[in-house]
Amino acid sequence: MSSILLSIWTTIKGYFDLSFQRDDEAVVIAQIRESVNFRGANSWVLIFAIFIASLGLNVNSTAVIIGAMLISPLMGPIIGLGLAIAINDLELLKQSFRNLAAATLISVLTATVYFYITPLDEAQSELLARTSPTIYDVLIALFGGAAGILALSMKGRGGNVLPGVAIATALMPPLCTAGYGLATGQPSFFFGAFYLFFINIVFIGLATFLGVRLMKFTPTAEMDKTRFAKVRKYIIAVVVLTMLPATYITFNIIRDSLSDRRIQHFVKAELNFPGTYILSHSVDAKTKTISIVAVGKEISKAQQRSSEQQLKEYSLEKYQLHFIQGTESDSLMHQQGHTFAKQQAMTPEQLAQQKVQIEGLQQQLSGYQSLEQNTPAILQEMRPLFTSVSSLALSQLAESKMHEDSMVCVRTILALVGTKGSLSRNERQTMQRWLKARLKVDSVQVVLK
Repeated sequence: MSSILLSIWTTIKGYFDLSFQRDDEAVVIAQIRESVNFRGANSWVLIFAIFIASLGLNVNSTAVIIGAMLISPLMGPIIGLGLAIAINDLELLKQSFRNLAAATLISVLTATVYFYITPLDEAQSELLARTSPTIYDVLIALFGGAAGILALSMKGRGGNVLPGVAIATALMPPLCTAGYGLATGQPSFFFGAFYLFFINIVFIGLATFLGVRLMKFTPTAEMDKTRFAKVRKYIIAVVVLTMLPATYITFNIIRDSLSDRRIQHFVKAELNFPGTYILSHSVDAKTKTISIVAVGKEISKAQQRSSEQQLKEYSLEKYQLHFIQGTESDSLMHQQGHTFAKQQAMTPEQLAQQKVQIEGLQQQLSGYQSLEQNTPAILQEMRPLFTSVSSLALSQLAESKMHEDSMVCVRTILALVGTKGSLSRNERQTMQRWLKARLKVDSVQVVLK
């Protein structure tokens, strides 16, 4: 029995054994040392890569951004930092830090110049996605760095691992976004993106350090126990301080997501009144108010009070309800019911015309229902992109416009957006364009409250 278990263990262990693939330690260090160098061709390649990434961010092209990541030489100095600390190579540490600082400065300045002269100065979703790092970005950098140092230590240099690491960790877009923030005078873009870049530096470097220590590379110079303990404390301090803001942002996103899920469940389960249709609901996180937009039969005061009392069962006792509703005679449901009641007295031509009207009303109701179901998800997508947004309510309008000699009906969405602070004109226009693309409609009107 023991021999069978030993055989199974040996087989499993063989799948994870790295010894037969490990390259010579001196060759690996020389390869990394060479990639740290940023003189000559590497500097020009970096500039071209920054221009490509900036163009991709500017026109919102994911494929172009990925291409820039693949040709960027930024990974070298970061891995060099982790290796230098692990093997106690002070000269490599200085060289890596100096070249990384130079590469960062070149990248940000290049991106700033591009975004200063480009006529397309609006922030696209690819730019906005780099301004709110979370703990998930920390994990991506950590596992990406681990894959990177492992690939560099193997014979053949890991095949397609390094290109994959370059794409996953995405070093280029944050620097371009930081340049965009400088060029357009938006500090939130600069600091948010630069924080994401710093996360990548710290955790790719940390993964490299841990990988080199676990693979037991020979130190360049012996480090006494006191100095090693001090270095370890510095590493832990930097790692913890880097993680804190990302952890806080992630906690808020998860908390808001769980809260929105409870609110959505409450609205569906407790506000299901006969003859009443809940058009949409929005949440003002600052005032803890849930605004309910209803059409159809009016919700009575008694029903409203009963609904308020049900909030505690969903752990929403800190919230209050605010009902926005019209009379039954003005509702779409009443219009549809009235249409059916008149059918018996109509001619075939009138019935055909009414059928078209009913189908139009049903499409409107379907649109309202889709908006209600998607509003919480859209709000969650908006929060990382527009951090000041606290609530969202969406309503569909049919706007008639004259086009030459004919009347054209344009589908318009009215977005009532609650914010914690004021939005700049650029941010408002960006939000309007993002909502238009996200909702796939002709027009979006953004109203701030």
